Amino acid sequence: MTEKYTSLKTFYPFYLSQHQNRVCRRLHFVGSLLSILCLLYALIISAPYFVLIALIIGYLFAWIGHFVFEKNKPATFQYPLYSFMCDWLMFRDILFRRIPW
Repeated sequence: MTEKYTSLKTFYPFYLSQHQNRVCRRLHFVGSLLSILCLLYALIISAPYFVLIALIIGYLFAWIGHFVFEKNKPATFQYPLYSFMCDWLMFRDILFRRIPW
């Protein structure tokens, strides 16, 4: 990862190349979905600590996917903001079947 990405548009193809393993993508999707549910729960019961739980769950699922199944280092270590945004782009693309579940 020596290239410096200057836009989300140029980073997203690289991001997808780091998520070729189907189990890794599924773990990302499930982790993101559970994070959304935690955030909604935090709003419903006014429990701000669930925001932290949402982040932990999201990253835990993603990192298990990378270290155990994809066998690579998450791009979030070098590109935290782009990676976070691309997590949601990939979530959308899986949801709308633009990339395989």
